[in-house]
Amino acid sequence: MKTVSRVMVLATTFMAFHVGAVTAAPSARNVLFIIADDLNTFLGCYGDPRARTPNIDRLAARGVRFDRAYCSQPLCGPSRNSILTGLYPNSTGILANAQIFRQSIPNQISLPQAFRNQGWLAARVGKLYHYDVPKSIGTAGHDDPASWEVQMNPAGVDHLVEEPNIVSLSPGNFGATLSWYASPRPDADHTDGKVANEAEWILERCAKQQDRPFFLAVGFFRPHTPFVAPKTPYFDEYAEADMPIVTGVTEDQADIPPAALASRKAEEEKMTDTQRRQAMQGYYASISFMDAQVGRVIDTLDRLKLTDSTIIVFTSDHGYHMGEHGLWQKRSLFEESTRVPLLIIAPGVTPHAAVAKSPISQVDLYPTLAGLCGIKSPSNLQGQNLINTLKDPATPGRGWAVTQGTHGYSLRTERWRYTEWDEGKQGRELYDHDADPKELKNLANDPSHEQAVKLLSEQLRSAVKTTFPPSGKTPEIKEGIWTPSI
Repeated sequence: MKTVSRVMVLATTFMAFHVGAVTAAPSARNVLFIIADDLNTFLGCYGDPRARTPNIDRLAARGVRFDRAYCSQPLCGPSRNSILTGLYPNSTGILANAQIFRQSIPNQISLPQAFRNQGWLAARVGKLYHYDVPKSIGTAGHDDPASWEVQMNPAGVDHLVEEPNIVSLSPGNFGATLSWYASPRPDADHTDGKVANEAEWILERCAKQQDRPFFLAVGFFRPHTPFVAPKTPYFDEYAEADMPIVTGVTEDQADIPPAALASRKAEEEKMTDTQRRQAMQGYYASISFMDAQVGRVIDTLDRLKLTDSTIIVFTSDHGYHMGEHGLWQKRSLFEESTRVPLLIIAPGVTPHAAVAKSPISQVDLYPTLAGLCGIKSPSNLQGQNLINTLKDPATPGRGWAVTQGTHGYSLRTERWRYTEWDEGKQGRELYDHDADPKELKNLANDPSHEQAVKLLSEQLRSAVKTTFPPSGKTPEIKEGIWTPSI
C-alpha cells in the first residue's frame, strides 16, 4: 500500500470512529499481537544456547513466559483460525490450509472483530490468517475482512526478486520444502522489514489518537521457508560448521508408531549432513532476522510512550522440527512441532521475568485478551481465561492441553504426553517429560505404566470431547464448500 493511500485509509478509519462508533470504556487497553510463522522454541529466553534473539528475550523479561504452550493443530491454517476464533479445529471446520472459517461458521466473531465491534481500531500487517508462503506474500491470502479495519500486505525482495537464487531440496518449490538463501540485501528490503515498517507507521498514528484504543496484529513471515535473511549479520552469526545434527534417529524411531512419523518427506530423508547444517543455519538466521524486526516494533511502542497502556503478546502458529526423530518442519504431534513460544506482557497485571509451567493452549488467548480488556466475547469460546495465571504464574489453570493431528490426538499434562492414533488402533505414545523431555522412550507398551495409560486415555477422551461444538460434529465440506452442521 502506498503512503498516500494508507494515510487516507487510516485517516478515514479514525474519522469514522469519531463520527459514529461507540466510545470505548475508560478502562480500555491497547493490544499488540505479534505472531511469527513456523517458530519453535529456538530462542534465548527458552534456553536455546545458540539463538541470538535479544529482542524477544527482553520481552520475556517484561512479563510471563509460558513454558508449555501448545497449538491446537500443528499446521498454519487450522492453528491460526483456532487462535483467532477461540475454537478448536474440530469446531471451526478448518482442518487443512487454504480454508476460510466464514464458510463453515459464518457467524463466529473473531478475536480482532470482537475488539473492533466494541470501538477498538483493529489493524493487521502481514500474515494472521493463512497465507500460501511465499506465493501469497503481498496479498491478503485467506484473510477475514470482517476482522480488520486496516490491512497491509507488504512484499519484499525475498519474494519479488530473490526466489531464483534460493537453494531448495525440491528446485523451484519453497513454501513446503526446506529452502534457504543468504541475501546480500538489507533488512528494510525484505518482507518482514517492511512489515515492521508498516507496524511502526500505524503505531505512530495511533499515538496521535490515544482516545481510541487499538488492536494491532503483526504477522511476521519468518522463519517460515524459504529461510531467507540478510547474510550480514544474520547468516554470519551462525557458522555452518557449528550447526548441530540430530543423531541416533534409527534407534529413536524403533518404538514410535508409524502414524507418528507420517509427516516425513522423501527429499528430507535423503539430505546430506551439509544440507542439514545449511538448513539449520538458515533457520537460525531467519529467527534472528525476525527478532530484529520485533525489536523495531517494540522500540517504537516504547518511544511513543504506549508501553504502559499496551498488552503485548508474542507467539507462533506452531512449532517446527529440525531433524528430531528424523522429522523436519511441522504436522507431527511431538513437542518440537506442537510446542510454541508464548509471552504475555500485561502492564499492572503480569510480574516481570516470570515463568508459567502448567500446560496451556493457544485457544486460551481469546478469552484471556478479552478478559484483560473488558471485551464482550462469544459464549462458545473453548479456551480458559489465563488472567489468574498471569497474576500468579504458579496458578495451574486446568492443567492440560490437547492437540490434534491427522488421525491422532495428544494430551499434555504437567508430567505426561499421551497420544492415541485412531483411538489407539494405529498405536499409542506415552512420554514422561520429567525424565525424558526429548521424548526418546515411548512407555505406552511398558507394563509398569499400564495404569498411567488407562487413566490418561480416559482423560484424553474427555478432553477431545471439549474440542467439538455442542452438536458433537465437525462442520463438513460438501462440493468444495464448507457448510455448518451446527
